[in-house]
Amino acid sequence: MTEIPRFSIVVPVLNEAEAVGPLTREIAAACAPIGPFEAIFVDDGSTDGTANRITEMQAEFPWLCMTVHAQTFGQSAALRSGVIAARASVICTIDGDGQNPPSEIPKLVSPLLIDEHGLDDSPVRRLGLVAGQRIRRRDSLSKQLASHLANRLRTALLHDDTRDTGCGLKAFPRAVFLDLPFFDHMHRYLPALVRREGLDIQLVDVAHRARLTGTSKYTNTGRALAGVQDLLGVWWLMHRHRLAVSTRAKPANRNV
Repeated sequence: MTEIPRFSIVVPVLNEAEAVGPLTREIAAACAPIGPFEAIFVDDGSTDGTANRITEMQAEFPWLCMTVHAQTFGQSAALRSGVIAARASVICTIDGDGQNPPSEIPKLVSPLLIDEHGLDDSPVRRLGLVAGQRIRRRDSLSKQLASHLANRLRTALLHDDTRDTGCGLKAFPRAVFLDLPFFDHMHRYLPALVRREGLDIQLVDVAHRARLTGTSKYTNTGRALAGVQDLLGVWWLMHRHRLAVSTRAKPANRNV
């Protein structure tokens, strides 16, 4: 592709060979009316032929790009690789399992594309994140309960005013994301991290559906154990930032 895209879609995938084709075609249908765009599939160490399937789809869709990890590094690392590879200044992320409908993408990127030329006093300048919040989730009852409890705890500790940070549908300026502190699972704390930078967040209700194919890569127990460490770490980052701002020295008044 030689045309500069208006926005880039980053799709982390791990052993989702069967989902690549349907998801790519849905992205094409949803985004063509607001293009030009590109979609970057990040294969995070798949062993089922996912990369080969993406290569096959590239022959049909020239805006489809691929980045491959030699081993599995996790969703946050995959997202960061995709954002680094992206050419557009606006990024939209979407899960690769098909549970996030691509038809929701225009709803997320539109607020960041309203003022492409950007007047200095435009409120779009302060918008650091458009975050999807799933309604009528199509997950197992145990997964929904675990997510609900985790969201309640996270909100109480971080005050990020977001009921669903686990939704894969998010849009943000590329530069904002790359300026955030990077760590494993950081994608689940984007609202808190973006607010930490003094930027605004817009929340958007989005649909959710059952998996197209394959199985979940997460377990409730594994996610809970990692989540406690991550939550405490992000709380420390937020507290450290507030402390640095509150104790910042003011210029001294001097009589000459």
